[in-house]
Amino acid sequence: MNLPEDAVMLRIYVGEQDMHGHVPLYEALVMKARELNIAGATVMRGVMGYGASSRIHTTKVLRLSEDMPMVVELVDTEERLQTFLPILNEMVSGGLVTMERIRVKRYRPHGDS
Repeated sequence: MNLPEDAVMLRIYVGEQDMHGHVPLYEALVMKARELNIAGATVMRGVMGYGASSRIHTTKVLRLSEDMPMVVELVDTEERLQTFLPILNEMVSGGLVTMERIRVKRYRPHGDS
């Protein structure tokens, strides 16, 4: 798959405990993106954060949260990610979703020169 230099990153901020059926939401989002041949997806677990509820989630010892922030990043063309948005709206009931233009400098499998 080729990815143009001018691409878009879709970021989806959810909670670690958010579910889609019996599967963690972040996992369901990545699997759906892969099914739709989105160029790339990464999930990151935050160590501290808060969202619309203003409730702090942290890994600090005396304030251990079981619902850490999760960020799912998808990268592809704007057109491809626009087709993902209706699916995203069905899967995600809360959280934050952002889109930003990015410049891709390298996109190839490991081992390719």
